[in-house]
Amino acid sequence: MIRKAVFPVAGLGTRMLPATKAMPKEMLPVVDKPIIQYAFEEARAAGIEHFIFVTGRGKSAIEDHFDHSYELDDTLEIKGKNAELASVTDWLPKPGELSYTRQQRPLGLGHAVWCARELVGNEPFAVMLVDDLILGGEPCLKEMVDAHARTDGNILALLEVPHDQTSRYGVIAPGEDDGRLVECRGMVEKPRPEDAPSRLAVIGRYILTPDVFDHLAQQQTGAGGEIQLTDAMAKLIGRQPFHGVRFSGRRFDCGDRLGYLEAVVAAAMARPELRAGMASILKQHL
Repeated sequence: MIRKAVFPVAGLGTRMLPATKAMPKEMLPVVDKPIIQYAFEEARAAGIEHFIFVTGRGKSAIEDHFDHSYELDDTLEIKGKNAELASVTDWLPKPGELSYTRQQRPLGLGHAVWCARELVGNEPFAVMLVDDLILGGEPCLKEMVDAHARTDGNILALLEVPHDQTSRYGVIAPGEDDGRLVECRGMVEKPRPEDAPSRLAVIGRYILTPDVFDHLAQQQTGAGGEIQLTDAMAKLIGRQPFHGVRFSGRRFDCGDRLGYLEAVVAAAMARPELRAGMASILKQHL
């Protein structure tokens, strides 16, 4: 059973400046919910019980969002705005389900995950990068949890990308492949297209064994001079079961301007009460 999920949310969000100058990128709204709430709800749907946020300076808005706002709650209740009250309270985690720790220096994704080691403990856990918003289909992390139950090993979310985009991702060397579950025989961080072992890219969902912390503790730097999670995972391949899952939903890169805008459109079009109006607006601009 995967009970814990780590959310590395300490990044500065420089690709979305100036919007992220004073607001965490994770709090950018997609229709009427911040990006991070989508990831939280996906994790909860997968059975996660303990949500671990690795934060940094200027991220207090995230903590506030996952807490009660008593002034707002009271005002909505007094005015009889029950639907609005439910929208800000019904999904909140219970006391004790959230933990926060800080990544004090921006040393990479691997370092951010390592910062959560004491909160994770000695059990398999999930890592969720909230920039990767996944809509539609069964919740991506739920599909991965189910795969973990079958393989009892490490699980990655896989996306087939164009050949010329492999340098943006960690890319796996595939083994046995049943069309949904793919054996990982190797992994390379951001390879040039001519060096990529496949077009199967790892996107921001992982289920990992706690052994990954032993490799992250060595603090070895990789691509970009940062401590890469991919490098630590690669050292587990061949020693433990390691697979990737082709997930059923659609992924949007909300750390990119166009990816974020596409996510807003897709989320709006998925809402019955917004679909017709959104379609009309899009037609006006085409």
